[in-house]
Amino acid sequence: MTRFLALTVAGFLTATALHAQQTADAVDPEAASEGAGFDADLSEAAQAALAAKDAGRPTEAQDWMVAAANPLAVEAGAKVLRDGGSAADAMVAVQAVLGLVEPQSSGLGGGAFLVYYDATQGVLTTLDGRETAPLDVTPQLFQQDGEPMGFWDAVVGGRSVGTPGTPKLMERAHQMWGRAEWSSLFTDAIGLAEDGFPVSPRLATLVAEDEYLGTIESAASYFFPGGTAIAAGDTLQNPAYAATLRALAETGSDAFYTGEIAQGIVDTVQNAAGSPGTLSMTDLAIYDTVERPAVCAPYRGAEVCGMGPPSSGALTVGQILGMLDAYELGEMSPDDPQAWRLIGDASRLAFADRGRYMADSDFVPMPTEGLVNPDYLKGRAAQLGGSEALDEVSAGAPEWSHALRYGDGDAIELPSTSHISIVDADGNALSMTTTIENGFGSRLFAPGGFLLNNELTDFSFSTHSEGYPIANRVEPGKRPRSSMAPTIVMQDGAPYLVIGSPGGSRIIGYVAQAIINHMDWDMDVQQALAAPHLVNRFGTFDLEEGTSAAELESALQEIGYETNIRDLTSGLHAIRITDGGLQGGADPRREGIALGE
Repeated sequence: MTRFLALTVAGFLTATALHAQQTADAVDPEAASEGAGFDADLSEAAQAALAAKDAGRPTEAQDWMVAAANPLAVEAGAKVLRDGGSAADAMVAVQAVLGLVEPQSSGLGGGAFLVYYDATQGVLTTLDGRETAPLDVTPQLFQQDGEPMGFWDAVVGGRSVGTPGTPKLMERAHQMWGRAEWSSLFTDAIGLAEDGFPVSPRLATLVAEDEYLGTIESAASYFFPGGTAIAAGDTLQNPAYAATLRALAETGSDAFYTGEIAQGIVDTVQNAAGSPGTLSMTDLAIYDTVERPAVCAPYRGAEVCGMGPPSSGALTVGQILGMLDAYELGEMSPDDPQAWRLIGDASRLAFADRGRYMADSDFVPMPTEGLVNPDYLKGRAAQLGGSEALDEVSAGAPEWSHALRYGDGDAIELPSTSHISIVDADGNALSMTTTIENGFGSRLFAPGGFLLNNELTDFSFSTHSEGYPIANRVEPGKRPRSSMAPTIVMQDGAPYLVIGSPGGSRIIGYVAQAIINHMDWDMDVQQALAAPHLVNRFGTFDLEEGTSAAELESALQEIGYETNIRDLTSGLHAIRITDGGLQGGADPRREGIALGE
C-alpha cells in the first residue's frame, strides 16, 4: 500500500531552504576553504546576491537582471545592462567570460540554443547555434566492426568534435537585437584572460577528478601547469584566449571560422593522437546559425516556450507539462509520492517519444506539432490515471504527414553545460543554454585557448534498431539531438519566467520540475531552483542524495519504481517577471548568482 510522508508544504519549503545552504556549502569543503579568495573581489551587489542565494532568498531588482553560473561572468553582463545594453549584448559579455572561468561547461569551441523575446516587436523566436557534423563523417562514425564503440573511446579526441556554433550565434544575436558596440562586449573577458582570474572551487575539483584531461598535451599544459592540477584560488592566465577574443572583437566571427584560429582548430582535431577527426576548414567556413520558430505548450493557462528540433528540450518539457495539465498537482503536496508518480510517468512517456521521433528536423521529418497537440497529450495523460507506476511505456502515435517509422535511438548525453537568463531594462528577455557537451568536451585544447566540444557523441551510435533507421543517427552536416531546454514561460502575451539548466538529458526534468515548483506549489523562484530533485527518464527514479528527496525512496519503491540515490547537479538560473519588478534565482549546486538593479 502506498505510503504518504507527513511533511507539509511549509515543511518542504523549510527543507528546501536548508538544502540550499547545504548544497552551497558542499561544492567541495576542502576546495572551498582553499579557494576562499574566489569571491573576495566581487562588487558589493554581487556579494549581496551570493548572500541571498545562500540564505535561500531570491534577488530582487526593478529594471534589469542577469543570472548565470559564475559571478565574474554575471558582473560582466551587469556592466553591459547598467550602461544601457540589451539582453543580447549582455549575453555576449557573459558567454565570453564563462568560456574562460568555467571552460569545462561552455565556450567558443561549443554550441548553444537561444530563446529571445523582443519587447518592441512582441515576438518570441529562437536561434539554433548547435554544432554540425563534418561533411566527411559517415553514419558508422562511432562503430567498430559494425558495433557501437565504447563511449569514452568516442568522446576523447578529434572524432567527437562538431563544427562549433557559439561564436556565430553570439554575433547573430548581436546583429538582430544588440545596440552596444560589438567590440566593447569583450573587454572584461580579455582583461581577465590577460591579467588572470581566480580559479573557482568547482573548476579546481573537476580538473583534479578528470581522468582524461591530463592525457592531452595541450590541455595538460594549461590545466596542470608544472604537472600539478590548478587549485581553487590560484590565478590562471590565458593569453591565447585573450588574443582570440581580441580578434573576434575586431573583425567578428570570421576571425574564428577562417584564418589562423580556424586552422588551429582543424589541425588539433585532425592530428588528435589515437582518435583523429574529420573537421575541415570547409566545415567551419560554411557554418551558420538558424533562426527557428519557438515551440510552445500550454500549462496552467500559460505558454511554456523554448527551442524546437534539433533540441528535444521544449518538446519533451512541453509534453511532460501538457500531460500534467490534466491533474491538479497544486492540490497535492510536493512530498506526496503520488505527485511524483504523475511527474515521473509523464516524463517516461515523453522520453519514449523523444527516443523515437526527435532529431534534426532539417534531415528527418518530425511530428513536431503532433507531439504537443492537446488531444494527443490528453490521450497520453489518460495512462497516468492509476496509483501504481506504469509497468512499461512506449512511444505514442502523434499525428504527422509522414509514414516512415523510426527505431529507438541509443544516444548518451552526459551532464555538463551552462545556462544564462537575462532580462533588460526594455523588457527584452533571453534564455540561453550553452555547452561543449561533456565536462571538458573532447579534452582537446585549441591553440586559441579554448576547449573543443564532443558534441557528436549526442548522436545515436547505432544507425538502425530492429530494422528501422534511427532518426538521430550520424549524417554529414546534421545537428545532433540535444536536451537543452532554454525556456521562456509566456503569460498574457508577455514573459513571465525565464529559465533553463545544464544537466545532460536530466535538463528536461530539472526545468519541468522547477516550473511545477513555482506554478503549482507556490515556491518563489529561488526556492523552486533549490528544491531537491527527483528525475525519472527511463523508469528508474533518481533521487537527490543528501536531501529530503531521498526520504521518498521507500514510498516510490512501494508504488513500483526502482530508485537510485545520487548527486543531481543541476545549474538552474531563472528570472521571474512581476508587476513590481524582477526576482532572480541561482542554483545553489553551482557557483552562480542572479544580479540586478
